[in-house]
This record gives sequence, C-alpha cells and structure tokens, in this order.
Amino acid sequence: MTDMTTPRNARRPHHWRHDLIELAALFTAVAVADTIAKTVAKGPDGPYLLVFSAIALVATAAFHTWWARRHSHAPPVDDPGGSGKTPLPPAVVPDADPTPVGDSAGTALWRMRTTVRDTPGSLAALCTVLARHGVDILTLQTHPLAEGTVDEFLLRTPAGLQTSTLTRAVAAAGGTDTWTERADAHDLVDTPTRVLGLATRTALDAAELPLALRRLLGRCTLHSVPPVSLTGRPTGEPAPVEGVLEETVMRLRDPNGGTLVVERPYLPFTPTEFARARALVELDARLGPRVPRRRDVLTLPEGNEITVRRADQRDLAAARAMHDRCSSRTLGLRYHGPVGDADRYLDHLLSPRYGRTLAVQTASGKVVALGHLLWDGDETEVALLVEDDWQRRGIGSELLGRLVALAEEAGCDSVYAVTQSSNTGMVAAMRGLNLPLDYQIEEGTLVITARLRDAHAHRGADTATGSDAATPARPAPGAEPRRARH
Repeated sequence: MTDMTTPRNARRPHHWRHDLIELAALFTAVAVADTIAKTVAKGPDGPYLLVFSAIALVATAAFHTWWARRHSHAPPVDDPGGSGKTPLPPAVVPDADPTPVGDSAGTALWRMRTTVRDTPGSLAALCTVLARHGVDILTLQTHPLAEGTVDEFLLRTPAGLQTSTLTRAVAAAGGTDTWTERADAHDLVDTPTRVLGLATRTALDAAELPLALRRLLGRCTLHSVPPVSLTGRPTGEPAPVEGVLEETVMRLRDPNGGTLVVERPYLPFTPTEFARARALVELDARLGPRVPRRRDVLTLPEGNEITVRRADQRDLAAARAMHDRCSSRTLGLRYHGPVGDADRYLDHLLSPRYGRTLAVQTASGKVVALGHLLWDGDETEVALLVEDDWQRRGIGSELLGRLVALAEEAGCDSVYAVTQSSNTGMVAAMRGLNLPLDYQIEEGTLVITARLRDAHAHRGADTATGSDAATPARPAPGAEPRRARH
C-alpha cells in the first residue's frame, strides 16, 4: 500500500479546546484594556499616556517581526542537520580550509569506497561532509553487508584537495576502511551499462572472460587453475558450482574445467561483486566455445598469401602437425628444451582461459605459425612459433604486432618476451615495435619488456612515415622461449 500525503490529510487536527482558550483570553484582554483605559482617562495626563503606550506597542511588534524573519529558517544550534536528531559530525581539516566548489585550480576524478553503518542518516552525514569540501558525487553504488553497507563513489574533487584530508573527513563522518583511487573518463559510464558491455564482449569471445572480470572488479590478479597440471597430476579440489567467496579471494568454477581464482589483497570483495562475477561465468558456460570469425588475408613479400585468424582448442590437431614439422632447434628455442607431451601442452596454450592465440594459415589450409598472448597474473607474455620453412618472411613480426595490439586493447601496460640473446630475429622483432624496451637477464635467458603506454604515439609516427602493417619489414623467426608456466 502506498502512503500518500495530500493537502487535506496533511492539516493538523482541529480541537475545540483551542478555540475556547483563545476566546477566554480575548475577553480577559478586553476587560483589562477597558479598566486601564478608564483609569488613565480620568487622570490629568491620560491622553498622552495612551499615545505613548500605542507607540511602544507598535515598536515592540515591529522588532518581534524582524527578529522572527531573521531566525525562522535557522536550524537549532545543537542540530546542524536540521533534522531534530543527532547532530552531524564536523569536517576534520587540520591542515587546510575546505576548498570551495569551482576552484580555479581545476578538478580531479576519484573512486572512493568506504563502509558505513546501516542506519538512517549515515549516508546523509557522509554526503554533507563531502559537500563541505567542495566534492561533487557523480555516481554512487551500495553494497549491503551483514553488518553495515559499503558505499562506492565516483567523485569530482577540487584539484588541491589532498586524499589524506578527504580520508580523515570521511572517517569523521563515520566511514571506515576507506579506499581511494584515481579515476578517468572511462569510469563515468554507469554500472549497468558497463556490465552489459562486458557481458556482450564475453558473449562474442570466450577469451574476454578473464579481461571482463578484471575490468569488473578493478585491479585484481586472476589465475586459471586447470584440473590437472601439464604432468597429469591433480592441482587441487575444484570450486563448487556456486563458487566460494573468502574476503579478498574469489573462487569460481571454470566451465572448461578447473577453477578461476581472483585475488584482490588491498580490498575485500563484496557479495554484490561476487554475484556479478558469477553471472559472467555462468553466461560463458551457457554459450560454450566460441571465437571471432574474422580472417585477414595478407600477401608476403614473395607474393604468397597467408591468412591470420584467431585459434582455440579446436585447432589442436593442426597445431600438433605443425610441431611435428618443426626442427628440434626451433622447438628448443621456443620451449627451452624438448616437449614431452605436446598434445596436453598445446591444449593449455590454445585455451582462451590463458590468453589469446593467433594462427597463420596458408592457402592450402596448413597452419605454419602460432602467436600466443598469455595472461600471467598481472603481467602479459608474448610467445611465437614459426615453422622452419616459413621463417624470415616477416610472419613473426606480423604476429607480434597484432599480439601487442590485442594487449593494448585489453588495457595491458606492458608485455614481455623471454628469449635468448642468440635469437637475433626475436630481438629484432621486439625492437621493430618502436616501443620503449627494458632488458633483463633471468636464469640465463633474456627478458624483453615493451611498455605500451606510448603505443598510440608510436603508431601515429609509423603512419606518418608511410609504414605498411600488412607487409612486415623485419624478419622474425618463430623461436621465442617461454617461462615454465607457458
């Protein structure tokens, strides 16, 4: 039932006792005034006293009216919120005065999450404190907990407002476990729209699920644990169908087998976030294996046509046939040694849970090269394998450039490749990216890390010089070693 308030039922109840009291007071006042008037009128200065009394009465009434108008809208001194309840806590600003809205220094976007008590007025107190510091609340999400509520804000703050000041002010308003992080224009999209976009990308490409979970949950580490290791040993008990939530660790059942482990040590997950992540995993399970159908036909410098396309576990037989045609030297450079069980290893590499794979196919339908973009926790690895007869034709450079573009699209800050200093083709291909590179020696191998933050600027420079991405200029043999995990 809806509770509605209309002008008729909003009136105060009328009581006859009030009328009786007002009528008695009126008669008393008339009697007193008549007695005073008769007494004064009989005296020698009666008329003058009546005039002065009237002037004093008018002056008193005017002063009372002015005083009432000035203070009628002011809340009580002990109730700054004007609600008649517990007063709101003042903002704690020990090092600076509150910055007014519209500061000439500019503004900044912040994401803030804090826990408040689940009581009436707790959110109002928090909003009041933010307003005192010139903070504009752009979006708000609430995550109910068993005790309290987690409020997640997208804030536009004055540029000069320090995060320490903001955190102390929120704590004074009753907020606990406050966390802040810089935001950008992409965070201005409302949560339902963002979740629908992630669901759409997941529905089109199975490899998008790990990326969708990262974008949904913020900075987190995601590991896909298979049911058995590459040696055939069980890796542990799989998560139940409904998943498991343990504060900063989330375990979800992988539809392809195994477990998806999501960790965020700096901020516990909420039941709302767990439900959203589980919904994305259930969507992936219902849709089954899928990969985009896009195919790009390229022409090599000698005139042969090749097709570059996405690959998955359905290409296992073709990938194994390519391995059988590769020399032991090429396989040794790629895998740092002989491969004992190529079928199981390739099945792991081709799985969309661990990254994305590009395959190069000839006009006859034979796969002659594979390029892998592998999610390694917070990092991203690139790996290449090109059949011996197709090396030094620019295929490796073409695959590497496309893998880096996929990493950039996925929001990766950098990619790394593990190789040997003697593998000059792979080193040259990494240099051909025209990106800032870092070199590091680990256990006798060379790790080359490319930073992708300036990828747009470098790509624009290449376009200005007339470079052609469809015809690679640098050769790259398909020999790039890998870490033991990949």
